[in-house]
Amino acid sequence: MRITFLGTGTSTGNPEIGCRCEVCTSQDPRDRRLRASVLVETDNTRILIDCGPDFRQQMLPLDFRKIDGVLITHEHYDHVGGLDDLRPFVKFGDVDLYGEDFVLETIQRRIPYSFAKNRYPGTPSFELHTINPDEAFRIAGETIIPIRVMHAKLPIFGYRIGHFAYLTDVKYIPEEELAKLEGLEVLVIDALRHTEHISHITMNESLEYIKRIQPKTAYLIHMSHQIGLHKEVEKVLPQDVSLSYDGLVIEL
Repeated sequence: MRITFLGTGTSTGNPEIGCRCEVCTSQDPRDRRLRASVLVETDNTRILIDCGPDFRQQMLPLDFRKIDGVLITHEHYDHVGGLDDLRPFVKFGDVDLYGEDFVLETIQRRIPYSFAKNRYPGTPSFELHTINPDEAFRIAGETIIPIRVMHAKLPIFGYRIGHFAYLTDVKYIPEEELAKLEGLEVLVIDALRHTEHISHITMNESLEYIKRIQPKTAYLIHMSHQIGLHKEVEKVLPQDVSLSYDGLVIEL
């Protein structure tokens, strides 16, 4: 399995417009973060997790091949704002979107032209698949396990694919969901900043979850500029825990 971090930033991206802090003005490319998304590839399957407003920019350097499925964690714009840019992939057929029923309904309201009976030529076309939070499902032979997490009071999904799990926009993980995360090789988990936030865990809270889940390795994602400089944060992280960065590729 090959995981490519397309974007590792929070909803504003980094640099944040109008900010002149040391992170936003850093020349280290690891401090420049597009909105959070990953591409998961196996020998026969290509799965995108979230499709934010930077999707076009994120995909231009990569091979143009079919995407077998798009897993949506939740309906916030920084996670679905790039769905229209999936239109080139219609060359391979309808793009399969997977999400909760209310999330898919929200997407249909936001881009109704993609679901019209007589679509305008060139618009993206989608096949919608409703996920049941208690049932695993398959995409092109790969088993996907939904993980219920809470984003403040909003229930959203993380996903497990084999020995890899992706949990973004986490405020807390219900106890009954932790069993789904046993035996991971790689965990990717939210870590917005160092201070408390209404709908995201802090870096220290993320590290506590990593201790409980005990993956072989863990990568932090969805960081704001308040997380600090990449090179400085890396110095204080535990062994086998790293900040992710845009363009990072890991192999399982």
